[in-house]
Amino acid sequence: MLPRRRDELAGDAGGILVVLPNWMGDVVLASPTLAALRVHFSGSKISFLLRRYVREIVEGCGWHDELIFWPDKSARSRAARDASDTHGDATRATGSGSAYSGAARPGSASGEEQAARGLTASLRASGASTAVMLTNSFRSAWAVWRAGIPRRVGYARDWRSALLTDRLRPLKRNGQFVPSSVLPYYAALAEHLGCPVVDRALRLAASPAQEQAGEALKRHYGLEDGRYALINCGATFGASKCWLPERFAEVGRRISSELKLRPVLIGAPPEYPLLQQIAAAAGPDVVCCTNPGTTLGSLKPVVAGAALMVCNDTGPRHYAIAYRIPTVTIFGPTHQEWTDTGYDGEIKLQAAVDCGPCQLPSCPLDLRCMHGITADIVMQAATRLLRQASSRVAPV
Repeated sequence: MLPRRRDELAGDAGGILVVLPNWMGDVVLASPTLAALRVHFSGSKISFLLRRYVREIVEGCGWHDELIFWPDKSARSRAARDASDTHGDATRATGSGSAYSGAARPGSASGEEQAARGLTASLRASGASTAVMLTNSFRSAWAVWRAGIPRRVGYARDWRSALLTDRLRPLKRNGQFVPSSVLPYYAALAEHLGCPVVDRALRLAASPAQEQAGEALKRHYGLEDGRYALINCGATFGASKCWLPERFAEVGRRISSELKLRPVLIGAPPEYPLLQQIAAAAGPDVVCCTNPGTTLGSLKPVVAGAALMVCNDTGPRHYAIAYRIPTVTIFGPTHQEWTDTGYDGEIKLQAAVDCGPCQLPSCPLDLRCMHGITADIVMQAATRLLRQASSRVAPV
């Protein structure tokens, strides 16, 4: 057991630091917990520690007072260059602003160490007395321990138990983690602090700037709310999570001809070549949203205006669920249970194969889990969801 730091012994009441997940989908899956913390601790300052790109996801949601960023590679490089600069200091901002957590201090330490010191200074300056770690990494526990935050709540994983004051145990069976939804997994951390997470529905909100950017994109591509369907064909996890491009192209054509909706391909910049390949195969009715493309912020109003989402098991899926958009999700190698939300407007498709779900980012065989899902199956699910949505809004 590590000794308690002198600056954590007092344990004065103060703000709350929440260490956010690193992945887009996981951040949205944490939204019920983040919203509950904001309501329950309405009189406390809430700071988020997050990767820089995650900022666009939480902006506009009203869950935080301050953002503190993990040092990125550029920050560590600057710290190394400025190691002898006596003016190095950490700067921070409140509200929807940012905190630079990688500034250098005088000395001869490496850039990595200088960036870590800058982060420690930012965390201490936040005034947090409690840290809630939605991440499972040793790194996150080490950062908040090093900052001397008195109470550190997280799951006992990744050899970090000694760094936590409050340890929750993940669900295991025979030494293996049991696939189960991260919604209650995250909520348990808040509830450990006496904060009930009653409403488990995903939610998102856009800032005024994000709304403006999203509406500009819709005007650029001629998209009318309720008259287009989004198709997200990429996945950061790996190629094994991606359905076949030729089948996405077929679904795009049929969404136009059978469902009378404009099919719109969306994705991140590394996926643009794939989007363009699918658009070329699908025909002129498909909109390829790459020039300009969406950002994580402008994507919010674009998703909110859609009639349908067809996607792999990837981050934009959770945007669609948060905005209550009918969603067809195509699963390959991943367990559905990890990201289950209970949303009744989603149909999850997964072929039963002997080798899956394997959780592998690259298939060593023939990707039979994806080959087992045809365009007909996807279109049947999409048609069913649209009929279901139509019946809910039909006049009495």
